[in-house]
Amino acid sequence: MTRTKPESNSTSSKKAAAKARPARKAPATRGRAKAVKYTRAEIEAIFERFHAQEPEPKGELEYVNAFTLLVAVVLSAQATDAGVNRATRGLFAMAETPEKMVALGEDGVREAIKTIGLFRNKAKNVVALSHMLIDKHGGEVPRSREALEELPGVGRKTANVVLNIAFGEPTVAVDTHLFRIGNRLGIAPGKTPLEVEQKLEKIIPDKYRLHAHHWLILHGRYVCKARTPDCGRCIIADLCKSPEKRVANASGDGSSTA
Repeated sequence: MTRTKPESNSTSSKKAAAKARPARKAPATRGRAKAVKYTRAEIEAIFERFHAQEPEPKGELEYVNAFTLLVAVVLSAQATDAGVNRATRGLFAMAETPEKMVALGEDGVREAIKTIGLFRNKAKNVVALSHMLIDKHGGEVPRSREALEELPGVGRKTANVVLNIAFGEPTVAVDTHLFRIGNRLGIAPGKTPLEVEQKLEKIIPDKYRLHAHHWLILHGRYVCKARTPDCGRCIIADLCKSPEKRVANASGDGSSTA
């Protein structure tokens, strides 16, 4: 019979010590800030300043009606607005309705948008959603999030953009910029866009709800940029509680970090 060799005292001691040590915490994911306590007055002041700077912010995608807006937003996934606009000017000149888009066909759409990333799958979705709009909605863009999300290539963010811009619904469309802002500032931290959206809906004052996501997206795109936030140009820098906030040094070049 094989006997088990008894553990040495040193081995037993090491195991006991390992059990006694607390487990190491997983490193925090970059960009996932903890919730930071902002007072209601501070949140109000943040959106009041955005409103004062740009009372009627506009999305940067070009469109001519609700249908072309829907198509433009679908095409904007993993693409820049400027790049989408260059492609859709020609596309919408040929097909500004679901019926004309179906008539143009997948090959025609693909040729028009071939400069956009993922253009093959996007062309397929654009023609498929056009068919569905004709078959289920009389060629009109539906005004409910549920109906919009049933369309090929349409997710919650796209549905929220269309509801907000085309129909004036006070939705919050969370794109990569807004997701970053919610976490970086700590006003609406979350691991998913839906979490950030739901937290923002709780804190945004009602009177600013309609334009809130436009202000935050533009702020993230041009000021609170992904690599290096331009805090020297930020109109809410004194209210910001982000650990990444940069403050101006004595020379005023904004290069020192708070």
